[in-house]
Amino acid sequence: MRYLLFLLLVLTLFLPAQTEGIHWMSFTDAMAKRDKAPKKIFIDMYTDWCGWCKKMDAETFSNSYLAKYLNDNYYLVKLDAESKEPLEYKGKEFRYVRTSKGGHHELAEELLRGHLSFPSLVFLDENMEMIQPIPGYRDAEELLIISAYFGTGKYKE
Repeated sequence: MRYLLFLLLVLTLFLPAQTEGIHWMSFTDAMAKRDKAPKKIFIDMYTDWCGWCKKMDAETFSNSYLAKYLNDNYYLVKLDAESKEPLEYKGKEFRYVRTSKGGHHELAEELLRGHLSFPSLVFLDENMEMIQPIPGYRDAEELLIISAYFGTGKYKE
């Protein structure tokens, strides 16, 4: 019995702690939460076919330090740039539009300022105003620095 208790103690000391991960929500849910308790919004703009988007999910967003910082400081949205669901932003409805290359969501085009590149990260302030879209893959360390820069308000200086 003592051996079993000792083994359990040793295992809990040396096994990595389990993290909850990132608490993603829909764009609509983030807007509703922001209305009740203002907080900055972080949007991961992705597509299903994007390999770098999948790499960010697997490697970047799985980092426990990054997940904790993002969860504590932002409402976190995962937004499919090819979603067909109509979404409202700043009193305007945005929809999916067909193009010669398939299609995209008008909100993705709006938030990415016309540059549809994936993955892209979008930072909005507490009033839903654009802080900055950031195109391209980011590793956890780089994204932690970027999100802290916006999250702490240093970008205003």
